[in-house]
Amino acid sequence: MKPALYLILLAAALTQAALAQDEGDFPALPRARYRSGQQVLNAFALISAQTRNSIVEVNVNEDTVALGAVVDANGLVLTKASELKSGKLTCWLATGKEVEAQLLAFDDEDDVALVRVKAKGLKPIQWATNQIVEGQWAITPGLAETPQAVGIISTLPHRIRPQRAYIGVVFRDDNTAKPTVRMLMPGFGAEEAGVKPGDIVLAVDGATVTNRAQVIEILKEFRDGQTVQMRFQREEQEFNASIKLTAPKPGQRYDNYADERENRLSGDVSLRSEGFEQAIEHDTVLEPWQCGGPLVNLDGKAIGLNIARASRVATYALPASLAREILAKLKSKAEHPPSDD
Repeated sequence: MKPALYLILLAAALTQAALAQDEGDFPALPRARYRSGQQVLNAFALISAQTRNSIVEVNVNEDTVALGAVVDANGLVLTKASELKSGKLTCWLATGKEVEAQLLAFDDEDDVALVRVKAKGLKPIQWATNQIVEGQWAITPGLAETPQAVGIISTLPHRIRPQRAYIGVVFRDDNTAKPTVRMLMPGFGAEEAGVKPGDIVLAVDGATVTNRAQVIEILKEFRDGQTVQMRFQREEQEFNASIKLTAPKPGQRYDNYADERENRLSGDVSLRSEGFEQAIEHDTVLEPWQCGGPLVNLDGKAIGLNIARASRVATYALPASLAREILAKLKSKAEHPPSDD
């Protein structure tokens, strides 16, 4: 038998023998030692002890909708804005006390709200100043004696595009030709603005376009509810239209965008989970209500503000430097509200 053939047969035999071994030789990891298991969370209990008095649970009509990071001893708290629906706003403290709260201001761009909690002597979160690195631990503390969850930083701060929203047109299939409307989607902004099949797009948001791909690329930057200015040609006439973009309802497909990402494979995601100028990505599995509070390092210092559960395996956090900039802007807005005049 040739040496090479002998080695191949030997390797195959060893592999088969390994597979045939008793499964008891490879005991499963106890659930308590999974990353979300109690033994693992207990290992980070010291960090919870440092931070739990710097966190609140934000409630609307007695339902917990988010966590919040205390940023001032007199009760200022940063949290996730899109979860704060109308209703009675209160916050639970680590002491087990529920207190009244008031919405002061919000930043729509980054989905952050500034809330005043009616309590004194709160402990402000400490912000980290050192750089984050891929692979470092990322801990999400709460009011309990152990963290809500732990994970690993997977991606450094980067831009997250907005959730796809559409004007409601389907173009002719030839991408090299002029962007010509083939059909309209009922209930979307283009139909309401009077666009008709056969209309040709000449410009989007002030930029001249010559094909369908250019139109799509520009529209990717707009969020649900925003309005885009477009110029069309209809036969020999040109006209302008203001068109509101709309995100499709769950399960609704859109012919022009068959490559739409399918991140929501299981579990809920945040109401607003996209469209952030800068975000850290980590692999902690959080529930939507567990966003809004701080993401901390092993020193218990906040490296960011959890802002969205984006998929079953990804959560976004605004970097600490950006969160502090937003805080300064929101404090100024709360102190100098716009006039009704």
